[in-house]
Formats: sequence, structure tokens, C-alpha cells
Amino acid sequence: MIISTIRVGAFGTNCYIVGCETSKEAIVIDPGDDADRILEKLKAEGLICKIIANTHGHVDHIAANKALAEATGAIIAIGAEDAPALEDPTLNLSPAFSSFAKGKTSPPADLLLAEGDTLYAGGVCLRVLHTPGHTPGSISLLGEGVVFSGDVIFAQGGIGRTDLPGGSYDELMESIEEKLLVLPDETLIYPGHGPFTTIGWERAGFSR
Repeated sequence: MIISTIRVGAFGTNCYIVGCETSKEAIVIDPGDDADRILEKLKAEGLICKIIANTHGHVDHIAANKALAEATGAIIAIGAEDAPALEDPTLNLSPAFSSFAKGKTSPPADLLLAEGDTLYAGGVCLRVLHTPGHTPGSISLLGEGVVFSGDVIFAQGGIGRTDLPGGSYDELMESIEEKLLVLPDETLIYPGHGPFTTIGWERAGFSR
């Protein structure tokens, strides 16, 4: 499995390209901005984007959906509860980010995701974990020894904001404790912002 990280947009969102070494098919997770750079990276790696997967519907994770989908023909997938945010600037919070994304929207989702669904790109398989709390439809994507956590959990004990519309501290804690911290210690966490970490490291320092 190929994993490439591109830090995009004014908020330094981690966009991940997850590719199959054999088929060269790829899933792009959270293309939050800078579509040209993402396309350049795909070309440099010889990868073909088949799926655009959004961990949630905030604008700093979806702003390049349209350009990337138009350039590659990839489908857009998101947790079902967050799908309305793709097309609604108020729900995706773009009015609050006028510095780079005011009014930004995405095409509608082609695929609505729920707990236990799977995304495939060649030999790459990512399983959907419904991890609400930051947003109602927030998802994490679990692969072989890795989990892409969006804005649910970050390195060094960081957690996603719950003071935004649809956020819930109790739901977020439940998601972290019951969906993520139960994974093996060596599982790498690739978060929506900041450096990667491991489940073991975060479990050791976790507290409500």
C-alpha cells in the first residue's frame, strides 16, 4: 500500500493518497484544497484516483472535491449524515473561512458511507468506522495497520472540536474509546491535521 501525504489549504489539512502498488488505483482522502498539487502528486506516483473519500463535511476537507472529481472521474464518498454539507456552505462552515474558501461547495456524494462499509482501490481495502462527535457523519477509515481518523483524534492527546454545529463531546469520547483505542497498539493514526501517531501512544495518555 502506498501512502502519500500532502498538507493542503490555509488550515494545513492532511490530504492522503492511498494507492495500490499493483493496480495503481488510489483513494484520495480529504482533498481540502490545492487540487493542482494533488493531481501532480498522483501523476508523479503513477496513480489513478478512483475514489474521493471525505472523513467529514467541513470545507477544509472537501474544497478540492469538485476539481479533483472533474479531472479524474472519481466518485465522491462521505458518511451519510455529513452528505448535506457537501452542497451547503452553511453546513460545511465555508462562510467562517472567508480567507480561502467562502462559499465553497462540492458536488453531491456518489456514495453514502456507514459503519462497516468498505472502499476498494485495487488491492487497497479501507473499512468505514462511524466516529461521530466532531460532526454527526464523521468517519474514520481503517486499513492494514493504519487508520485515517479525520478530525476525531490527533497526536499528543488532541481531539476534534465539539463546539461546532452538530458536534458532541460525549459522542466524540465514545467514538475514540470504542472505535479507535480498541485497535492494536501498533496501528498508525493518520489524522486530519498534524503529525501521525499510534494507537498505543494515544491510549497511554488518553483521559476524558
